[in-house]
Amino acid sequence: MTVTAQIDSSRPVATLINVFTVSPDRQSELITLLARATEETMKHQPGFICANFHASQDGERVINYAQWESEEHYRAMLANPEARVHMDQAATIATDVQPRLFMVRSAHGARQP
Repeated sequence: MTVTAQIDSSRPVATLINVFTVSPDRQSELITLLARATEETMKHQPGFICANFHASQDGERVINYAQWESEEHYRAMLANPEARVHMDQAATIATDVQPRLFMVRSAHGARQP
């Protein structure tokens, strides 16, 4: 099954871009934790659309690109104790965590044949 983010400037979704700084020897551990948390908890939260995890080639960063139906849905997830457990675990693996909400302003793709 293929799951993709719908990057579309006409959709008013809340886009989370969370940058984790991590020791290269713990990058895989962090991605495994985030993927498990998404499968077990996050994707069952109201308003969840998708989550994608990107590993930097130098091993020092993990990027979480996630979409929520609204900022309110995202904030409700943050207040959920079940979700907090996973976020707190991720914070013990990462040396820095920088979540920010964004709105897509422009999206571009290759021309389809």
